[in-house]
Amino acid sequence: MAAAVKLSAVMIMLVLTIISYPVSADPEPLQDVCVADLTSAVKVNGFVCKSSFSASDFFFNGLAKPGLTNNTLGSLVTQSNVNQIPGLNTLGVSLARIDYAPGGLNPPHTHPRATEIIFVLYGELDVGFITTANVLVSKSIKQGEVFLFPKALVHFQKNNGKEPAAVIAAFNSQLAGTQAIAATLFTSTPPVPDNVLSKAFQISTEEV
Repeated sequence: MAAAVKLSAVMIMLVLTIISYPVSADPEPLQDVCVADLTSAVKVNGFVCKSSFSASDFFFNGLAKPGLTNNTLGSLVTQSNVNQIPGLNTLGVSLARIDYAPGGLNPPHTHPRATEIIFVLYGELDVGFITTANVLVSKSIKQGEVFLFPKALVHFQKNNGKEPAAVIAAFNSQLAGTQAIAATLFTSTPPVPDNVLSKAFQISTEEV
């Protein structure tokens, strides 16, 4: 168990080093730190800087424990981006933890502002992404293995085992953004017109 924890820590540090500055999707910082003022009404590309900060602005313990997966999808994403760690502002990197119940699914979605790389903490997953040429690139991965999802491409993860699974995901953006395909199309406000969805999916408006 201790060895697994140590391996996880090493891999997370490696992932952060690889995806941060050289390929950051966000603008380069122009100062040492620009801790986000999440309460400011001023709108900029990112967040305005707080006038003062403390160590708590660079700390978050929300990834330490498994998330609750007793929902319809059997998965939970715990974000660790600039909204949880204001010190990430302008630094072009963030993390998330994804927990999966047996058979749980993180449904098809995209991150419009970031590439994602995941490291499996435990369990086994079927993962994949779809290219703009409609080619599915998929693989089964297990504890200690890594898989990459290119920026903005539709992708998914599904627990293919009988035990819980979890991954740490890293992004080259302080706020990668997430668009779940089904939720985007069917729960937007205002709603996408039924005749658009029925034509796109070749189904009747009643089925929509």
